[in-house]
Amino acid sequence: QVQLVESGGGLVQAGDSLRLSCAASGRTFSSYTMGWFRQAPGKEREFVAYIRRIHGTYYADSVKGRFTISRDNAKNTVYLQMNSLKPEDTAVYYCAADSAVLGLGSTDVGDYDFWGQGTHVTVSA
Repeated sequence: QVQLVESGGGLVQAGDSLRLSCAASGRTFSSYTMGWFRQAPGKEREFVAYIRRIHGTYYADSVKGRFTISRDNAKNTVYLQMNSLKPEDTAVYYCAADSAVLGLGSTDVGDYDFWGQGTHVTVSA
């Protein structure tokens, strides 16, 4: 079991940057693949990025080159650095943990076992 708490959201202008953090409880954080997802009003939750247990990242095409996911296993924290933000990035951002043994990573919402409560990001034009 792991509990996830996101922070760092806010209201910014297009072109600005934000860094989201997700703090995890428990001693087994390093054993999880961690993902970021987002959900805009009226839309389904969509994949943003994931990072495997040791290394290896993958991004949605919509954020590639602008967002960077990273993790600090000593601090039980995963980050999402978001640069060059656009109005279409406006959403509630969720971090999630995937406990799959192989740890290959997934873009599928259903493959993640634990979720945070989300943090709001609003990007004005």
